[in-house]
Order: sequence, then structure tokens, then C-alpha cells
Amino acid sequence: MPETRTVYFVGSGPGDPELITLKAKKLVEEADTIVYSGSLLNPRILQYAKKGVQLYDAAIIDREKIYQILYDSAREGKIVIRFHDGDPALFSAIREQIDKLEANGIKCKVVPGVTALLGAAADMNLELTLPGVTQTLIITRAELRTPVPERESIAELARHGATMAFYLSVHLIGDVVNELLKGGGGGGRIYTEKTPAAVVYRATWEDEKIIKGTLGDIVKRTKEAKIIKTALIIVGEAIAPAKYEYSKVYDARFTHGYRKGAVKEKKE
Repeated sequence: MPETRTVYFVGSGPGDPELITLKAKKLVEEADTIVYSGSLLNPRILQYAKKGVQLYDAAIIDREKIYQILYDSAREGKIVIRFHDGDPALFSAIREQIDKLEANGIKCKVVPGVTALLGAAADMNLELTLPGVTQTLIITRAELRTPVPERESIAELARHGATMAFYLSVHLIGDVVNELLKGGGGGGRIYTEKTPAAVVYRATWEDEKIIKGTLGDIVKRTKEAKIIKTALIIVGEAIAPAKYEYSKVYDARFTHGYRKGAVKEKKE
């Protein structure tokens, strides 16, 4: 049974209503108050809510109003959900909400969700950390009205040559590509116009669109598809690898804590 005087910050998943967690679904079914972002949440998820639940669309109210709804509802002993699309740990502003609520005696709990990047990767059958290609995933966004630390500029991050995912940035895709092509060095792989890239609009939704290409043509392809919001940019060789290595873990010759290799590996 959910606790009272508690606000649950719940990940709603990437869009497909079957991709919310069992824990999230149970909370929705019992919630008395749900605050959600109408511009991002699939409304089908709200079908799990009970009759008489109080619904508030955070897309049309400000920070203080949202806080007051959460605080008042929790103080009244109601089961309260603050829905965030995807996973609450990414680009959600939960820290500022939690700090203020807890400072005023309201307990907060976070329920994770499937972030859009993982939904997009699943729909493309991608392994984002592919052996022999990259073991690193960088999640970031482009800078416009909200600043990004200088050390995290796109050109700087591009030096790693890792798989990169950009949230909240598709309207700036031309700038993103230009900055990626400036990066490189540091001994890693360097992005070029031939580097694979993809744009995924509304990952896992019924109207999902997947645009694949390279850094040389992804801007043109995205503009032709008229995608200007609610989309991810994914870049890196893992999207369409020319070659990759097989996992060592499942190699018959590889010894690890659960299995002894069939043949001893020669030491160099």
C-alpha cells in the first residue's frame, strides 16, 4: 500500500503504455492526485487511474502551482503522483521539487521508468555499447535557452567517439551536427560525415518515426520529415557498425567466475 504524506515521482516510460513498470501501474491505480505533463504523457496511461482521481496538467501551470498541488495533496493524506516522461532521473527537474517538499515535511520516493533512448534503441534493435566499437554512452542536449557547462560542449564530448544521444535538441539538429564534426582527437574515434546517425520521433508511440542516415545527411532527412520536437538524436558507429567484436563473456575459451573456459588463453 502506498504511503501517505508522500509524493511519488514516477517515470511514465517512453510512450507505449505497456512500458510503464508494474510498480508505476499499481501507483496510478491507487493514486488520488496525479500531476502529469500533457504534452509528453501518453493519455492512455491515465486509463489505469481510478474514478474520481484529481488530474493536473503540469504543461499549463508553473512551478509554484505544481508544488502547492503536490504539497497540499500529500498533507491531506492523499496518494500523490508526479508523473515524469521516461525516467525521472533525466532532464526532469525533480531535484528542485524534492528538496522543497522534503524541507517542508513531505516524504518523496522516485519510481524509475524506461527512458526514451532505451525505447528507441529497442525499436531499432540496437546495442548502444557494442564490443569493439564503444563501451561508452553519452547522454546530453544542445544549448540554447538553457545553458550547458562549457566542459560539456558537444565538440568536447565528441572527442570520445562514443555513442551519443541528444534529448531536447532536434530543433537544433544542424548545430548539433556542426559541433560533432568539430570534435575528435584524444585518441578516440572521430565523427565524420559518414558516421551513422538516427532521429527517433516519439519513440515507442503508435506514430513513431525513425529516420536513419549519417552526419552528412541526417539534417536534410529530418527536415524533410518535418520533425522539430519530441525526438531523440542518436549518433555513433553502434547504429550501423561496419564490424564489431563478439562478447568475451560468452566465448567458450573465456574463463570467468561462473564458468571455466574450454581452452586456456595464451598469455602474451
